Amino acid sequence: QVQLVESGGGLVQAGGSLRLSCAASGRTFINNYVMGWFRQAPGKEREFVAAISRSAGVTRYADFVKGRFTISRDNTKNSVYLQMNSLKPEDTAVYYCAARETAMVVTTTNYDYWGQGTQVTVSS
Repeated sequence: QVQLVESGGGLVQAGGSLRLSCAASGRTFINNYVMGWFRQAPGKEREFVAAISRSAGVTRYADFVKGRFTISRDNTKNSVYLQMNSLKPEDTAVYYCAARETAMVVTTTNYDYWGQGTQVTVSS
């Protein structure tokens, strides 16, 4: 079992930056999992943002964040991060961290564990 807790969300002006963190706890180490970030805006389905392989050798991004967001992980700290730059009002959403037990990096919501989410609001 893995517990995931996100932090770092908040209110930022368009063009600003935020860094989200996801801390994992439980009887496991995060290096056993592919990690992903997803987001869900009001009235919309949850969508893929970024994912990173167990060793950080592979990363995937949604087209709408390429060049603006960077996913990273520190397995020694059992944590994964999402650096978000050049934020836009359309990035406003609840951002979720997720963990996947199998090795394949996927962009669907087929992840095994989810955090409670952190709100990101970008004002225009």
